[in-house]
Amino acid sequence: MDRHWNLVDANSAVALFMDGVATELRTPPINVMRLSLHPRGVAPRIINLAQWRAHLLSRLRREIAQTADPELVVLYTEIRGYQPDLDTPDLQTPVAGEVVIPLRFRIGDHELVFFSMVAAFGTPLDITVDELALEFFFPANPATAAFLASHRT
Repeated sequence: MDRHWNLVDANSAVALFMDGVATELRTPPINVMRLSLHPRGVAPRIINLAQWRAHLLSRLRREIAQTADPELVVLYTEIRGYQPDLDTPDLQTPVAGEVVIPLRFRIGDHELVFFSMVAAFGTPLDITVDELALEFFFPANPATAAFLASHRT
């Protein structure tokens, strides 16, 4: 992702998550924040949407506080305006001291659980690389790992 959460590149596994996503959200430039939380994006398949939404908005607020980037402020305002159905309870609420917030995602009859890690280049030689972040999603349980292994392309 670039500094405005626009997708720069992705591996083939991302196709598993794009089913049912509105065309305008899949048309470049694809904004990962918008894709994740828009009601016509992948949000309806995120089981712990309230928790995941709060996590992403918190990340975005921290970035705004660090950079004062007006484009991020506009994105934050837009995302806050989405009205997801948050009446359904989260299946798992994090306990104090836990290290990660899981992404719980539904594909068909399968519940997939991931944890993510974000990496940035600390000493880039190219300034454009400084504005990139790599986000990795790892299976958080054996069932998710088995599902992904059976759907390799």
